[in-house]
Amino acid sequence: MTESLNASWPLWEVFVRSSRGLSHVHAGSLHAPDATMALRNARDLYTRRNEGTSVWVMPSDSISSSDPDSKGGFFESPQGKDFRHATYYTKSEGVKHL
Repeated sequence: MTESLNASWPLWEVFVRSSRGLSHVHAGSLHAPDATMALRNARDLYTRRNEGTSVWVMPSDSISSSDPDSKGGFFESPQGKDFRHATYYTKSEGVKHL
């Protein structure tokens, strides 16, 4: 009975920010009836050993992505727009974090 109930619940994607990192990283997926339960279940499943400082959940069907099979055309830089690459710029003296 639990399997059929979980199958009717939406799928949620879980992102966790660890205590040593700055970015949220995809940790996995889970089924839950709503955002509140998804967040609680994500905390229980993906931060059991106090490795997280923040958890995000979002419905899987809200994610849009590019097609990995067409990455060449999608990520290819248009010809004549080399200025978009940082290789043509020099670092200014005294500017940190560049």
